[in-house]
Amino acid sequence: MKREKSLQMIESGSSTDWDMIVIGGGATGLGVALDGVSRGFKVLVLEQADFAKGTSSRSTKLVHGGVRYLAQGNIDLVREALRERGLLQKNASHLVQNEIFVIPNYSWWDKFFYSVGLKVYDLLSGKLSLGKSKGISKNEAISRIPTIKQDGLKGGVIYHDGQFDDSRLSVNVAQTVVENGGAVINYCEVTGLTKENGKVSGVNAVDRESGKEYTIKGTTVVNATGVFVDEILTMDKPEHRKIVRPSQGVHLVFDKSFLPGTDAIMIPKTDDGRVLFAVPWHDKVVVGTTDTPLDEHSLEPTALEEEIEFILKTADRYMTKSPTRKDVKSVFAGLRPLAAPQEGSTKTKEISRSHKVMVSDTGLITITGGKWTTFRKMGEDTVDKAITTSTLPNKKSTSEDMRVHGSVPPEEVDFSNPYYFYGADEEKIQGLINDDDSLGDQIHTDYPYRKAEVVWAARNEMARTIEDFLARRIRILFLDARAAIDMAPAVAKLMAKEMDKTADWEKNQISDFVELANRYLLERYEPSKN
Repeated sequence: MKREKSLQMIESGSSTDWDMIVIGGGATGLGVALDGVSRGFKVLVLEQADFAKGTSSRSTKLVHGGVRYLAQGNIDLVREALRERGLLQKNASHLVQNEIFVIPNYSWWDKFFYSVGLKVYDLLSGKLSLGKSKGISKNEAISRIPTIKQDGLKGGVIYHDGQFDDSRLSVNVAQTVVENGGAVINYCEVTGLTKENGKVSGVNAVDRESGKEYTIKGTTVVNATGVFVDEILTMDKPEHRKIVRPSQGVHLVFDKSFLPGTDAIMIPKTDDGRVLFAVPWHDKVVVGTTDTPLDEHSLEPTALEEEIEFILKTADRYMTKSPTRKDVKSVFAGLRPLAAPQEGSTKTKEISRSHKVMVSDTGLITITGGKWTTFRKMGEDTVDKAITTSTLPNKKSTSEDMRVHGSVPPEEVDFSNPYYFYGADEEKIQGLINDDDSLGDQIHTDYPYRKAEVVWAARNEMARTIEDFLARRIRILFLDARAAIDMAPAVAKLMAKEMDKTADWEKNQISDFVELANRYLLERYEPSKN
C-alpha cells in the first residue's frame, strides 16, 4: 500500500474518472470502499488525516451485537450486528477473537433476568454464534474475575462476544481495497465538491503533505466522515441544517493486574444508564465508556474531568483493586456520530446505533450512524443506494466473503503472540529482520515492538508520521502513553531514514508527538534527556 502509487492514479485527471469517491478513511468510509471494490467498481478513498485517526481508533474494542440494544428492544440491529460479528471473525481472523464476558450479579433477580435475556442473544446469533451464555455460581465468578467485589455477590452470567483491534482493522481493510484495484490516500483533504448541471460530479482536494491541489471526477461521491458529515453537507448546500451531534465516550487503560484473567467484565447499568466494560486488550485492560453530549467536535477530543472520575468511581464499586488516577496508563476519548437530538433532548444513550443512508437532490450520498461491527453492511447498503441513484451498473456485492488483508486460517492464530495482529504479514516483517538483524532490536525495553515494524509501517502501511505508527500501527499511545513518548526519538529516526526526511523533520515530529501524547495522560510526562 504505497501512497505515491495512489497519488499517481489521480495525477492523470479525467482519464482516470472514478466510479466512487469516498470521503473519509475511518470504519464507515473503508466499509463503503471494501464493498465497492468487491463489485469491481473503481473506488478512491480520501482521508484528511490518517486512517482511523478519529472515532474509528477510539472504540471499546468490541465486535458485538450490543446487549444494551437488546434491552432497548432493537432486535433487528442486534441480529444484524451479530451476523456481521460472525462474518468479521471469519474474514479477519487475525484481529477478532472470541471473548468471554462476565456480568456479576448482586441480586437473584438480575441473575434470572440476564440469563433469560442472553439466551435471546444466543438465539439471534444463529449459526455464527461464538458460544452459549450460561449462569455461573459465585465461586466461578470469583475464579474468572479474581478482583471482583464479593460482598453481596450472588453469581453471574457469562456470554460470548468479539474483541478486536480497531485501527489495525482499518489499515488492513485499506490494504484490501488497494489489492482489489482501489486507491486510498491519507492526509488528502476534500476542500469542496464539483458540480455539473446541479449534480455532484467530483471533489476538490489538497494533498496536505505537498500542498498540491486536485480536481477529481467521480460518478458517485459518498460522504462517510462520521462526526464531520455536516461539514461536507454544508459544501453541498450552505444552508444545510446539522444532522449530527457528537457524543463523547472516554476510556481509561490500566495495567493487567486490575483484571488478571482472560475474561472481560460487563456492568449492564451504571449510574448514568450506560454499560461499563472492562476488556483485556494487548496485555492491558480498557475500562469505559461514558456518554457525554458535546456541541463541538475535533480529531483529537479530550476527556473531561467528570468522565474520568465517573469511570474511576464506577470501577471502584465493582473491583477489589480500586484503580486510581496514578494507575492510568492512557486515557482516550472518541466521538460517536449520533443523530442530532430533537426538542432539546440529551439522551444520546437511547439513540439507536442503526445507520442511515441519505441522498441529496444533488446526488451526494451521506452515510451516518452505525458502529464498527456493522461497517461492512453499512458499506453494502451505501453502495446499493449509489447504484439505484446514479448510473453505476447493478453489480452484486461479494464483500461478505472477502478475506481482509493479513487474514490467516483461524487455527493458525495465536493471540498470546504479541505480534498476532499482523497475521500473514508477520513472516514478512521477520524477513526484514533476516536481512538486517539490527531491525530485530526492541524499541522499548518493556514492550516487544521491534524496529522492523517501523520500517514495515512506513513502507507498506502508509504510516506518514510517528503518531501514525505509535498510535495506530502499533497501539502503544493508547496502551501506555509514557512509553510511547520514550519511544518517539527511535521511531522518528527510523522513519526519517526510511522516508528520506531531514533532521528538522525528526525534531518537529518528536516535539509534536510529546505534546499530543501528554493529552493521553493525567499528569504531564517529559522524556528523559539521556
